[in-house]
Amino acid sequence: MKTVSFFASFLLLLSCGKSDLTVRLVVPPGTPDSSVICIAGNHPALGSWDPGKITLNPESDSVWVFTGSFEKTDTVEFKITRGNWNRQIMMVPGILPGNTTVLMNEDREITLRPVAWSDVWFSEHQGITGLSEKISGLAAAGLNFPKDIVVWLPPSYKTDIKKRYPVLYLHDGQNVFDPSTSFNGTEWRADETADSLIRAGKIEELILVAISNSADRTPEYSDTDLGNAYLDFVAGHLKPMIDKRYRTRPDPANTAVMGSSMGGLASFLFVWKRPDVFGKAACLSSAFLIDDYKIVKEVESWEGEKKQIRVYLDDGTAGLEEKLRPGYDRMLTALISKGFQDSTDVLGFIDEGAEHNEAAWAKRLPVSLGFLFGRKP
Repeated sequence: MKTVSFFASFLLLLSCGKSDLTVRLVVPPGTPDSSVICIAGNHPALGSWDPGKITLNPESDSVWVFTGSFEKTDTVEFKITRGNWNRQIMMVPGILPGNTTVLMNEDREITLRPVAWSDVWFSEHQGITGLSEKISGLAAAGLNFPKDIVVWLPPSYKTDIKKRYPVLYLHDGQNVFDPSTSFNGTEWRADETADSLIRAGKIEELILVAISNSADRTPEYSDTDLGNAYLDFVAGHLKPMIDKRYRTRPDPANTAVMGSSMGGLASFLFVWKRPDVFGKAACLSSAFLIDDYKIVKEVESWEGEKKQIRVYLDDGTAGLEEKLRPGYDRMLTALISKGFQDSTDVLGFIDEGAEHNEAAWAKRLPVSLGFLFGRKP
């Protein structure tokens, strides 16, 4: 027993203590001269995933270095940025890398030789597919921040000058078209997806209007004073402006709204509160459980006439999606109990294995667009 105890203590002693991690970054071509290079990871010494907190030190003009000390039992994960998740290194052109993972059971030295920064690469190699126009700094009464708007126009817009189009308004506009502005460098690919579905004859031609979010994203996308101000801005200011500038079909049946997570909640609030303006909503991975299922309970207790709206709901099954599932289930059940016909007025879709992120929503975009704007065979 004493022998076993001695060896167990010896092994425990070996596993304790500190190990040093050294990360060298050979900066890729196109690195801006004023760059500050950072490391972000799953440890306080790595900024606890804050992309701009922990900086590397320049060892030379082309090499930056991080050194840190960790427990031998730590498993470290990290990424390299220029202070923002939209500016990450790429080890392979066009692909954002996963986390670099290191077991710190001994001293480690790692040299990274990325080929590009994500924002530089995307700006040089990718843009918005098709014709688009941007409206910057649009002031909104009652809101604390102005909105940037990107309007995507369908393939026939410039050639068929008599044709009018339905409109889809999208929340979190930074994530809709452009990987260089989107969260974590992953976009919805709404332009490519809409273009391909239109050309394949699977959906109607439509105009997409992407509305940027702000630091007030959560209250703007909730049933709050700011949320009501945001709804009033889109319904009372932005939509009339879009209808005036572009050849739209302005009636509710041809006006839709789409968003994910809190944006999914906002999309439902839009059609539920203003069915006179918005007749369709796509609510992806929606945060219906916010405020103790407030909006779900409102639908459950609704005694008025059935609203003339169509609603698409979905959810994944992994991570946060599993936690949001009760809200999805209750909302779908509530709508059907109020007379909404399954697969006609409301469509529910579960994406098995899908996580709560832009890549998953991009993958499901053909399903939601097909329900809202699908062309009959």
